[in-house]
Amino acid sequence: MKRPLYITGAGAVTAAGLDASQTLAAIRASLSAFEEIDLIDPMGAIQIVARIPVHWQLRATDGAWLVNMASRAIVEALRTSMAGPAATAILLAPPESFRNHPAYNDIPPSGFLAAVIKATGNRFHAASRAIDGGAAASVGLLDRAVELLEQPDVGQVLLGGVDSLVNETDLSRLGKAGRLKGAENAQGLVPGEAAAFVRLTREPEGKAAVVAAIHSVGTAQETDSVLSDRYSQGRAMLGALRDAVRGSGPSEPNINFVVSNGNGERYSGWELLIARPRFYRTRREILPTAYPAMTIGDIGAAGGAMALMLAADSFVNDYAPGPTAICEVASEGGLRAAAVMAGMTRR
Repeated sequence: MKRPLYITGAGAVTAAGLDASQTLAAIRASLSAFEEIDLIDPMGAIQIVARIPVHWQLRATDGAWLVNMASRAIVEALRTSMAGPAATAILLAPPESFRNHPAYNDIPPSGFLAAVIKATGNRFHAASRAIDGGAAASVGLLDRAVELLEQPDVGQVLLGGVDSLVNETDLSRLGKAGRLKGAENAQGLVPGEAAAFVRLTREPEGKAAVVAAIHSVGTAQETDSVLSDRYSQGRAMLGALRDAVRGSGPSEPNINFVVSNGNGERYSGWELLIARPRFYRTRREILPTAYPAMTIGDIGAAGGAMALMLAADSFVNDYAPGPTAICEVASEGGLRAAAVMAGMTRR
């Protein structure tokens, strides 16, 4: 990254809270938003999910539900903004295209961002884009956010994603692959749903004593993704982590804690078990690691922004284990990303 970016706002809708502050408080308190539901296929089976409790009319269609979540989170992220929507560029990660998410039966991928913007009732900067690639793709767009903020007519960037794995298509796909958490599979994922956005600016805003800055980012593509018949050897995650500390910012010895979108799945655990010892070579008594999925489940494409949001909140509200963090983010399709963040004290 050419320069640091500052997280100056956030918005979220999750099973643990209908805004960012509720969600972050639930994660910090290690609460669980899990519940059991009855599946249609196989009929009568029970599945643990993290589903947002809402009126059925808001779930009229899968597409309308994702748009509703995303627009709500965007409006929240703008609430404390100094710049207007016209000077705001949105970088959005919707569900990965390979999944054939049922939302795309209602809204084609090419029209998804336009539908979200329309639902907010605002007009945003023409540079706004939706990108395929899941949670890691949104984190990988941090370099693009820097470029956008160099334009004189862009005052801020909303970076985030929206997704739901609580639908018949994904539940059936994950169930057939043996990837769901259940009585016979303790090392499975809990499907969740969420929208999460962080507001990025060139300079800090407000009068807070501590501000959250993103210093660098790294990405890599994993060939042995969870969709393959092989376990990951952690090569791409290791590459992303090394790439993230290659610049002049904080390096590996400076890292005090990790925020990961790991979902409890055997594949994810194996990958991190191999990659982390290769990267974190400095001796530590403990490396604190936050897993939002323990509270809100696997939230797919929204997981990247959620990791950034949680790290930023821990700095600003003084519960971070130290002044430097790294976010480890993996997408189902194989993309890996890492972002180095720091809490900076104003003088």
